[in-house]
Amino acid sequence: MSTLLTFVASNPTILGIGAAILAALGWGVRQRLAGERSERARQAAAEAVARDIADQVQNDIGPLPAATARKELKSWARD
Repeated sequence: MSTLLTFVASNPTILGIGAAILAALGWGVRQRLAGERSERARQAAAEAVARDIADQVQNDIGPLPAATARKELKSWARD
């Protein structure tokens, strides 16, 4: 067993192939994490836009009487 380990550790071709495989795996993990961060940022931006619209509706509808508010909210509702 030690002969095999010595052979692998002293062979530059095998070490180079192993290093290339590890580098490729590391790059793949890094790309995946970057994609996750990008997706979280995109979702946060979409949620901020939705929150702004919800706040706008609340500010427009909040002080109105109930009957008028229902009539106004019909224009915001999806059919």
